[in-house]
Amino acid sequence: LKEENAILRSKINKLQILSETQADKMRKLEKKLEENKIKEEKEAEDLEAMVQHVEQNLQLMTKRAAKAENSAAKLRQENAQLQAELRSCRLENEALRAGQVGLAVAKHNAQVALQLLLQVTASSRASVRQLLSAAESLQLVAHLLKSIDRISEV
Repeated sequence: LKEENAILRSKINKLQILSETQADKMRKLEKKLEENKIKEEKEAEDLEAMVQHVEQNLQLMTKRAAKAENSAAKLRQENAQLQAELRSCRLENEALRAGQVGLAVAKHNAQVALQLLLQVTASSRASVRQLLSAAESLQLVAHLLKSIDRISEV
């Protein structure tokens, strides 16, 4: 009995040591799991912040693009009006040349029309630059959203 009792005590000691070892491993794994959860939460928060930032940029770029489109539409309308005025001035100029009356007035009208056309051309170029800038910004936002999709899939 003493021998058997000693064997059993030895087994109990071994089992206690094994149990403590496994408990230590369990605590370490639980700690690691908690650290991973915290890390994942932080990454999710960072990703969410990035998404919000990209959404804000997208809204801003959309507003800029809409503004640029409105500006371009106004410039097209103004250009059409000025071209109609230019045609009118040309007709008047031809009529004046035919009658050899008021050549100076026609020349002045042509110069005014030329000045207006040059102004429209300059402002049209600026609007086209704005549109191109807004398009590039929207393209950058699209690339960012693609990257976010890839990150979230990973």
